[in-house]
Amino acid sequence: MTVTMSADHTSEPLTNLLRPTTSATLTIRIIKSFEFRTERSLVLHNVNLEATTIGNLKQMSIEDIRSQRAWRPYHNVELDTVKLYSKAHGAKTTNLIINLDHDDWIFDDDTKTLAELGFENETEVSFFNRATYEQFKANPETRWDA
Repeated sequence: MTVTMSADHTSEPLTNLLRPTTSATLTIRIIKSFEFRTERSLVLHNVNLEATTIGNLKQMSIEDIRSQRAWRPYHNVELDTVKLYSKAHGAKTTNLIINLDHDDWIFDDDTKTLAELGFENETEVSFFNRATYEQFKANPETRWDA
């Protein structure tokens, strides 16, 4: 079987545009520890970006974490802040746990819809505790020992 690839990919739609804004897939990077780089991804399907607010997104994520046994180590994490990590086909940070620059990418207004904030299909955000983020940002050293 031979597969032929066209050199011109401009006619192929980007994956962030394939799904309607009423049925997007989002990846939520739940960060337990910045210092130890402990994070786990929660994938949410069929999210209506036009109707879902940041507050709704936080609540949906917390409910999923608390209702699933596999998330037990994350049950005691105080999650309160959402920050953009990357959009589909966009640049990513070199920091493996969170991007430390662009604090303007922190979504503080829980009443704004995801569409208003520029979310698209395959947007990836970090969900974490703001106080521990500020501590890590002041001294961004990682550890491997327990």
